[in-house]
Amino acid sequence: MAALRAAAETAVRQCLDLESGESCAIVTDDKREPIGEVLYEVASEITDDAVIVRYPPGETHGGEPPAPVAAAMAGADVVLAPTTKSLSHTRARTEANEAGARVATLPGITEDVFTTGLAADYESIAAHCEAVRKQVAGADEIRVTTDAGTDITFGVGDREWLSDTGIVHESGEMSNLPAGEVFISPETADGTFVVDGTMRPHGLLADGHQLTFEVEDGLVTHISDDEIRETVADAAEDVGDAAYNLAELGIGTNVAVSELVGSVLLDEKAGGTVHIAIGDNAGIGGDTEAPIHLDGIIREPMVFADGDSIELPTVNDA
Repeated sequence: MAALRAAAETAVRQCLDLESGESCAIVTDDKREPIGEVLYEVASEITDDAVIVRYPPGETHGGEPPAPVAAAMAGADVVLAPTTKSLSHTRARTEANEAGARVATLPGITEDVFTTGLAADYESIAAHCEAVRKQVAGADEIRVTTDAGTDITFGVGDREWLSDTGIVHESGEMSNLPAGEVFISPETADGTFVVDGTMRPHGLLADGHQLTFEVEDGLVTHISDDEIRETVADAAEDVGDAAYNLAELGIGTNVAVSELVGSVLLDEKAGGTVHIAIGDNAGIGGDTEAPIHLDGIIREPMVFADGDSIELPTVNDA
C-alpha cells in the first residue's frame, strides 16, 4: 500500500496539480478498484469536492463509458481514470477536455505498472518530448523502418504532433499515465509494419513472434494475426472501414522504461520504440471514430523526417 500511495501522490499532486478549490472525479471499474481508491484517498485530502465513480469494465478499448460516468468526467476540473479498457480515445474523454477538465487516463493499469511507471522523472520526460518534437516539426513525411521488416511512410498533412508528458496543469489538457510519447494521427500511410514488442491481446510477444500489417492509402489491408484480424473485423461490422484506419504513429520518450513488460500502457512509452495504432483517432487530432484503438509496439526502429534520421531518446539518456 505504501508504494501505491506514493504513486498516487505523484499522479494527483505532481502530474495533475490538483488544488483545494477544484473538483476531482476518479473514474474506475471493478477490476481496478484498489488503484481508484488510493487515488481518491489522496484527492480527498486535497479537496472536499472529490468523487469516485465505478462501473463494470468496458468491452473494448475506446468503447464509451455509461452516460453517468461521462457526465461526471465532463463536470470535474480534474479526472483520473484507472480503467481496464481505455477511455483515452472516447467522446467522453474528449468532451471532458472540451469542458475544461484536466484528464489523465490509465488504461489497463496494474498495480505493478502504476508503482513502476509513476516513479519516473516527469520533467525529464517533458524535455525528451520537446527534443523529439523539434526534430519532426514541419516534416511532410515520416518513414519508419526496422530490421524485422517494417517499412512504412506516413503523410503528416495538416495534422499536429502532440506530446504526452504526464504534466497536466492546464485546462483542457490530457495525458496517459504512465506517460512519455510524442504522437500524431497521420493523414495517410502506406507500407508494412511489423510488431515485435507488445500488442493486445497477446501482451509481450515471445522472441520470433511477429505480427505483420499491410497498409494502403491509410487503411490496413492485411493482418497476419487471426485474433487481431477478428477483433478489427467485428468492429468493422458497426463502423466499416473506420475500424481499419491507420490511426496513430507514436514515439516513446520515457527513458526510465528499461525493458518491455507486456503492458501496452507502459511499453508504448519506452524510449527507443515506436508504436502504430489501428482504429479510432478522433481524440488525437484525426477525424475517424471507431470502437477500437489497437497499439502495436515496435522495437529498435529507425525514424526519418523528410529523409533525415532523427535521434530517439533511450535508456542511456536517463
